[in-house]
Amino acid sequence: MKTILSIAFTILLAFSAGSQNKVNSMKDLDYGVEVKTLKVKGDISLAYTDEGAGDETIVFIHGLASYIPAWKKNTAVLKNNFRCIAIDLPGYGQSDKGNYEVSMEFYADVVVELCTQLKLKNVVLAGHSMGGQVAITAALKYPTIVHKLILIAPAGFETFNKGQRQWFRDVMTADGVRLTTAEQIRINYAYNFYNMPDDAEFMIDDRLAIRSASDFGDYCYHITQGVNAMVNTPIYDFLPQVQQATLCIYGANDNLIPNRYLNGGKTEKYAKAGASRMPNCKLEMIQDCGHFVMFEKPDEVNAFIANFLAGM
Repeated sequence: MKTILSIAFTILLAFSAGSQNKVNSMKDLDYGVEVKTLKVKGDISLAYTDEGAGDETIVFIHGLASYIPAWKKNTAVLKNNFRCIAIDLPGYGQSDKGNYEVSMEFYADVVVELCTQLKLKNVVLAGHSMGGQVAITAALKYPTIVHKLILIAPAGFETFNKGQRQWFRDVMTADGVRLTTAEQIRINYAYNFYNMPDDAEFMIDDRLAIRSASDFGDYCYHITQGVNAMVNTPIYDFLPQVQQATLCIYGANDNLIPNRYLNGGKTEKYAKAGASRMPNCKLEMIQDCGHFVMFEKPDEVNAFIANFLAGM
């Protein structure tokens, strides 16, 4: 009994400590690396990190409700051979948040404007989840700028009918995001993994901390806009037009793809269906791994990326 009580008390202390962290603005979040900014779309301040050097530049695009640090296990290694730039999309992390006309094309334009302003050559877009759909959109619209694609559990391979798309719009509301309890936040993050690693705890701490931020309401709004953008512009029918060499990586035990309420089934079915439509796509499935592939299995992901970019 004493052991059980001690464990429970320890968990309670950890939970309480995390929930008491606060920041005045999401710009106060500590990414552990220098954050730079540049103006895109006229006056939107876009936050990004820039590390390493190499003949190719990998631009990392996070998923829905995520941010730059989601890639830290990848940039820490890949920067030894490549220039690694990770961005906070508008509405997320340390980037500006406002009443933008959000769409997949809007995000794609922002990514490519960053590439243009920084005069990047041999651009490789790496996108996770929603970021994967953004990367595909950019590759289709700007084929002369986007050299290669790396898609990590990308959105867009799973298709939805009109009623299912409306379900997403109805379920995901700004108030719903804003009022998510601390307990549910922890459950939501755990659901992104097959076996959540201990060093992912900072994501939960940051998510709890930003509830006090002045720009938290805008962030919640942007999450709903991101969902709308994905379902409003399905990409599946356009996959055969993607000519860039593409590496696609899914966790075999992804709890988010496919959507368990609407489609269900094995992730591999949807991964193969989407990847097979792309003329130059190589698909890798990682076992015992969930949706947050690049953080849960970074060694495998980094090796796949390095080999892909080396032409192996």
